Amino acid sequence: MRKLIMSAAAVAVLASGGAAFAAVKHTTGTVKVYDGTAMSLVLDDGSTFTLPKAFKDPGLKVGEKVRVSWDMSGKSKIAEAVRIVK
Repeated sequence: MRKLIMSAAAVAVLASGGAAFAAVKHTTGTVKVYDGTAMSLVLDDGSTFTLPKAFKDPGLKVGEKVRVSWDMSGKSKIAEAVRIVK
């Protein structure tokens, strides 16, 4: 019984750690380059994001301040949402 409880506790700790790594991150910055054809967005700090195929442009322009919600996929930052902020 004791081994079962310890095993269950170990699995719970490992599972919760993996969930923390999958958390969506947020970055705020100014648009330096937006390429709707190449589906890419570069902010003034050099952060580069790949936009999903289903991305709906909220009216992005160079110089616009945005908040990007993103996650890593391999070595690429994949934008899940881009919102213009004031």
